[in-house]
Amino acid sequence: MNAFFDQAETRDPADREQALFSALPGFLEHAMAKVPGLARWLSGIDVSKVTDRASLARLPVLRKPELMEFQAAEPPLGGFADPAALAGNHIFLSPGPLWEPQGLGADPASAARAFFAAGIRAGDVVHNAFSYHMTPGGFMLDAGARALGCTVFPAGTGNTDMQVEAAAALRPNVYCGTPDFLKLILDRAAETGKDLSSFRRGLVSGGALFPSLRAEYRERGIDIFQCYATAEFGVIAYESAAADGTANPGMLVNEHVIVEIVRPGTGDPVAEGEVGELVVTGFNAAYPLVRFGTGDLSATLPGVSPCGRTNMRIGGWMGRADQRTKVKGMFVDPKQIAEIVGRHPEIAKARLVVTRDGDRDAMVLQVQPKPDSALDKAALEASLRDVTKLGGQVEIVAPGSLPNDGRIIADERDYSK
Repeated sequence: MNAFFDQAETRDPADREQALFSALPGFLEHAMAKVPGLARWLSGIDVSKVTDRASLARLPVLRKPELMEFQAAEPPLGGFADPAALAGNHIFLSPGPLWEPQGLGADPASAARAFFAAGIRAGDVVHNAFSYHMTPGGFMLDAGARALGCTVFPAGTGNTDMQVEAAAALRPNVYCGTPDFLKLILDRAAETGKDLSSFRRGLVSGGALFPSLRAEYRERGIDIFQCYATAEFGVIAYESAAADGTANPGMLVNEHVIVEIVRPGTGDPVAEGEVGELVVTGFNAAYPLVRFGTGDLSATLPGVSPCGRTNMRIGGWMGRADQRTKVKGMFVDPKQIAEIVGRHPEIAKARLVVTRDGDRDAMVLQVQPKPDSALDKAALEASLRDVTKLGGQVEIVAPGSLPNDGRIIADERDYSK
């Protein structure tokens, strides 16, 4: 049995990097000629010079709220899709609302690679419990499984009793869906005396796979693996199976995307291991998004996966980067905290903590100085007021004391009182 989906997975990382950035300028030039929204977004930028991560990091980050504004002004896709790619294809509506066209090819979400890394092979029977209604999840994983050579039952969501009946009759060996719905199916089958022991592996996404839940599935004879996917890019990263059926550490970045981790509220890449917002650049000609901010937090992991795949690894989903919050009736955004840090280069790291002082909102900007740097508390408080238009205190904290969790604004108000 082949250990890898293809040779791309085991390339020297430098060769992969060269291949991606050799292809990117031409892809962008072609996409901008076909997609007016992207051309407007990158207007004035010489994309022929986007040949490495440093030059890519100089491009603006496009985030969901901005894309939703573009779509509202120019429905349905804001000019960010190639009209020719929509003919004979699907278009989806995700919460937000946000419209997305389906990608091109037999496996537009590049999901087959994730199934393979989880130990799933051609001939396996997949019970796909992702939604096929409005949103793309069901279609993305369905296409990937079929591209791998699997047989797929499009179960969709809900109708638990019918799903139990169907699985008992079809005897699928692979579950695909959200992490918790499988437990609902298995528990219902146990209550009704149905045999679902055919399930042996699973590929899950769209929710947290808690260690206790993964352990429970393993006790029931099912090895479960996660992938991280979005409607815009398909499967961005995935887990790989170790020889004993457990998951290798971290998630491997898929071969069809460039992933960056940036400081929330900015487009600035963070150091390896630091938690930040996951930003993705894809090569989907139907929907060419460049430096798209997912709003999800993650971090890169050092080294190479024990499975032998050589691509970057991330720590999976670590929370949301969208920390915009309202203080004293006014919104404060991570971008504003980044602006304050930019005004004071002696700051290594900053976090705005929002609390309640009696019946009033209060905020404290915690700042961590760079080595051998002194901070002017009064100047920082003046910048805080100037940028946010709100009064607040500044607290200078010891180097290394702010946690590595990607939080730029920490709302610690107790809304139950």
